[in-house]
Amino acid sequence: MMSTATPVTTTPPITPEKVSASEKAKKKLTSPWASLVALVIAVLWTLPTFGLLVSSFRPERAIKTSGWWTFFSDPKVTFENYQAVFDPDGINLADFFLNTIVITLPSVIIPLCLASLAAYAFAWMKFPGKNVLFIAIFALQIVPLQVTLIPLLTLYVDLGIANTFWTLWLSHSAFALPLAIYILHNFIKEVPSSLIEAARMDGAGHVAIFFRVLLPLLTPALAAFGIFQFLWVWNDLLISLTFAGAPEISPITVQLSNLSGTRGTAWHLLSAGAFVSIIVPVTVFLLLQRYFVRGLLAGSVKG
Repeated sequence: MMSTATPVTTTPPITPEKVSASEKAKKKLTSPWASLVALVIAVLWTLPTFGLLVSSFRPERAIKTSGWWTFFSDPKVTFENYQAVFDPDGINLADFFLNTIVITLPSVIIPLCLASLAAYAFAWMKFPGKNVLFIAIFALQIVPLQVTLIPLLTLYVDLGIANTFWTLWLSHSAFALPLAIYILHNFIKEVPSSLIEAARMDGAGHVAIFFRVLLPLLTPALAAFGIFQFLWVWNDLLISLTFAGAPEISPITVQLSNLSGTRGTAWHLLSAGAFVSIIVPVTVFLLLQRYFVRGLLAGSVKG
């Protein structure tokens, strides 16, 4: 009588699942200690802004004789500070506020348009010297913009466009292009090649692929750099002092700088004017911060 042996089955060893670098970073950043550190940093970062807001509504005498924190023990509120900075016969920050908008919007749109086209060319087009040219553009990020101010100013004077908005638009756009191309290139490079090949199989050329396929996918990256450039241009003082020599094209940062120099003791006007200047960038960042984070992280971590 023959007995059949039951085959022995061996269970393969359970291998631990590989954890990607992005998941590890996410776990570390979502720990209670990381949240506590982030909360402390947020409070310390917001406290001066809150003090500026409180000071802007305090009377001149109260600002000069006591700190803003004494407002809670002796609350006194006035709107005279804001009326003074918008007085048509006085400082009148409204004109400079409008100049800042005129300077900022083209300085954001121009590099976004040029950088998106250049990033696509570096990511999906083949041409001689592409890698060398991309490295050169990337290296331009480490060139201090201060060394270019005098040559650019000389060039603008020779071209006859000095003391015009064009000097500010061209300067801000030129300084922003290296970083914009780098960010958008990393984002475009993460698009699956199968998507591009499928579009080519349907007969789409580079123009159709860029505008119909890639451009809708570039929204997070475009928004991220757009916010970054908007904040940088809005708060800029160095480039404006160099190229905006005429008061007719000066932004609000230049006027605040002049105000602090000529009226160093007028803290009530400085606090109101400074808070007016930060309302727009703070609002833009708070409304679009999710796009800012998504765009900066896009393509930065694989796996």
